Amino acid sequence: MTHSTAQPLYTFELPAASHWSLKIKRGLELTLTDITGGANLGMMFYNPENLLERYNAPDTLKCQHTFKLTRGNCLYSDMGRIFCSITADNFGWHETVCGNSRKQHIEKTWGSLSYQDAQNDWRQNGFDAFLVELTKYGLNERDMGANLNLFSKVVADESGNLSLDASAAKPGASLTLRFEMDTLVVMHSCPHPLNQAASYPRTPVLCELFEAAPVADDDFCKNFRPENGRGFENNRLYHLGIGA
Repeated sequence: MTHSTAQPLYTFELPAASHWSLKIKRGLELTLTDITGGANLGMMFYNPENLLERYNAPDTLKCQHTFKLTRGNCLYSDMGRIFCSITADNFGWHETVCGNSRKQHIEKTWGSLSYQDAQNDWRQNGFDAFLVELTKYGLNERDMGANLNLFSKVVADESGNLSLDASAAKPGASLTLRFEMDTLVVMHSCPHPLNQAASYPRTPVLCELFEAAPVADDDFCKNFRPENGRGFENNRLYHLGIGA
């Protein structure tokens, strides 16, 4: 861990099938822990100073020559800057290509169970969960881009069909995101769109905010790929007021 403080500045447990959003300042780290195993944490990023700048999944994968995300990878905006870096990860595989669960998927797989019927035990879907949070910032469906699915490993068969590797789930799995610029974080704890579990998954996620140590020249994420060095330089210019 690279936290400069041993105690978290703030702790929050995101219940299963829930959603949340918060603005995280540059220089803070968010540690996320899959408490019971089998969690899926959907996540999107926006620049709170310019909501048109968003997380760009294709560029994040393409410029780092990877399909999965783990320690060392940086999460890029569509303006070539870095929202955050993955500074720690004991799960080892997070995906950003499979999108969101929808109401139709939830009903087809596990049946319909509304909030009126079951209150907090209802079966929320990822797409609607994101929409609830986006509305708080004047955003809507048109502003939704590709999202992260943390704690979800997907594998491909010989025909290229993707499936969720349920055997990868483990209680206590965690990763840490160090924020390299102020970021609006939107998240949900709804099932992964490829989840075929026998019953609707209910997996809470622990969220802890820490003060990060300063980024050194030999920082692992900064030097993980040559492209990341250029991303950090774009951030430096942005914080000097030179970048667009």
